[in-house]
Amino acid sequence: MTNRRDFLRNAALGATALAFLPNVSEAARVKKQGVQLYTVREDMGKDPVATIEKVAKIGFKEVELAGYKEGMFYGKSPADFRKLLDDNGLKAISGHTGTAGLTNGLEKMVEACTTIGQKYIVCAFTAPNERKNLEDFKKLVEIFNKAGEICKKGGIHLAYHNHAFEFDKVEGQMLFDYLLDNVPADLMSIEIDLFWVAKAGINPMSYFEKYPKRFPLWHVKDMDNTEKKEFAEVGSGTIDFKPIFQNAGKAGMKHFFVEQDVCKRPPLESIQMSFNYLKSMKY
Repeated sequence: MTNRRDFLRNAALGATALAFLPNVSEAARVKKQGVQLYTVREDMGKDPVATIEKVAKIGFKEVELAGYKEGMFYGKSPADFRKLLDDNGLKAISGHTGTAGLTNGLEKMVEACTTIGQKYIVCAFTAPNERKNLEDFKKLVEIFNKAGEICKKGGIHLAYHNHAFEFDKVEGQMLFDYLLDNVPADLMSIEIDLFWVAKAGINPMSYFEKYPKRFPLWHVKDMDNTEKKEFAEVGSGTIDFKPIFQNAGKAGMKHFFVEQDVCKRPPLESIQMSFNYLKSMKY
């Protein structure tokens, strides 16, 4: 009969062994796929209730929003939108805004996001006139540090979503690295967009090594095998997602969202294809 001392010793040994198993990552334990609702923006604009129902029926459990405006989500109050999500078994993890949203009415946005249970507010884009030179980079750092403090005070975490331009050098600096180096991790994380990283010719794993645990949110979308390198359903293009997902633990990934900025077929059909591939992918 196993005594208490043997049980505790064996449990400790088992935990230690698990910690060193190869290819065990946080991603392997992430079962809930998410979708960025920007992909189905036209459907959401016409009928958000029916679209949310269809998203849930596909099998998604989490959503990222792109429809906040003046205290409302897709034309609904925070309480009503929360009920819509709850009724369909969905959780709003994050939502997109611009720098204008971070400098005007952020406290109100944080309050609304708290009501629907949202964990992250993501700056989705910086305009060309906001990143012309190093002085502009410094101004962005000031904006993100201040916004990060406001979000943190309200129980929300700020994140920044990349495109390809963040990897272009401006006065010898890349905006992506500059933000990571100058905005503390407790004030801002990164939502890494794997398509745009590939478009810039960057290996995302190099950033997971350099800035571990800074990438809790991912956008997962594929790139077609054409000269234009356009958006494609996940699994139908040229990006090898398996090794990226195998490094999710190092990245600190907690949530990932299927997104396709432009679809050549009905968007709901596209996200169904991406969902099916990711569900079947072994990593």
